[in-house]
Parts: sequence; structure tokens; C-alpha cells
Amino acid sequence: MAASATPHFQNSMGLASIEVGAKEFMCIGALPPFDHPHVFIDMGAASETICPYCSTLYKFNKALAAGDAKPAEAVWHDGKAAA
Repeated sequence: MAASATPHFQNSMGLASIEVGAKEFMCIGALPPFDHPHVFIDMGAASETICPYCSTLYKFNKALAAGDAKPAEAVWHDGKAAA
């Protein structure tokens, strides 16, 4: 089992782009119950990628910690998920 959970990000704010500190993460679209299928995204060597469901542009920012985002409201924590 992985040492830490995969970061989840959301875009209920309707922003054109979100900066994230992880290259591997999940996009959930909007906040539940309006979320889309939770999509695993791997940027690989790229510095940005687009979610295929909600078209949010995610930009990697190496100054951010892996679970952080700019804006901070884009980080989503599932209270029901077990770590």
C-alpha cells in the first residue's frame, strides 16, 4: 500500500487553470454531489495537462507541496476515505 493518499483536486470555482504541487493526482471536477467520475491524471514529463472530463487546465508548480494547490480551495479531502 502507498505511504500516502493520492491528492484530489476540484474546480467548483470554474477557474481556467489551477496550479498543483503533484504530477500524479485525481480530478473530481466540482464538489460532490456535482463531481464527475474521479479521474487519475499523470502529467509525466509535462508541466501541465487538461482533465478530459471538465477541461480544467492543471499546471505543475514545484514550489507547492504535493497535496497543495493554488488556490488552496481547489484541494479536496474525502472525509469518508480511509488512509
